Amino acid sequence: MKKILLLSDNHSYIDDRILSYAEKADEIWHAGDIGDLKVTDALAQKAPLRAVFGNIDNHKARKEFPLVNRFYCEDVEVLITHIGGYPGKYSPAIREEIQQQPPQLFISGHSHILKVMNDKKLGLLHMNPGACGKHGFHQVRTMLRFTIDGKKIENLEVIELGKR
Repeated sequence: MKKILLLSDNHSYIDDRILSYAEKADEIWHAGDIGDLKVTDALAQKAPLRAVFGNIDNHKARKEFPLVNRFYCEDVEVLITHIGGYPGKYSPAIREEIQQQPPQLFISGHSHILKVMNDKKLGLLHMNPGACGKHGFHQVRTMLRFTIDGKKIENLEVIELGKR
């Protein structure tokens, strides 16, 4: 069983509250718009980190992290990209890959809108953790945490970090 912390859209912001949740995770997944790499450096000191770059990320982040990260965690195939959309409204850049080879878990960021929903047509679960940074239109900073045990994604929890 793995305890996962999922976050996105830091826009260079990191604080002790985010890091306290990171300490409790077995793995940290970041869905892009990291900003300053001090964010991912700090997170990687707490637990193994998987990340993708986002549209605001500079050449350093783009060199360190991929645009799309596809991997297995336990027995769950995961696909993470920053601009991915959601069931029924997938981004054109990723739509074909999702439709031809749907993962069990599809993760994106970018919208700053927390969203968890099933795609019954493709048999996948979509997660967007919202934004945990202070830049953007969102009113409450959010992250997600959950467990993966074999093929099961369980114990999903929304973490609200307060107002911007």
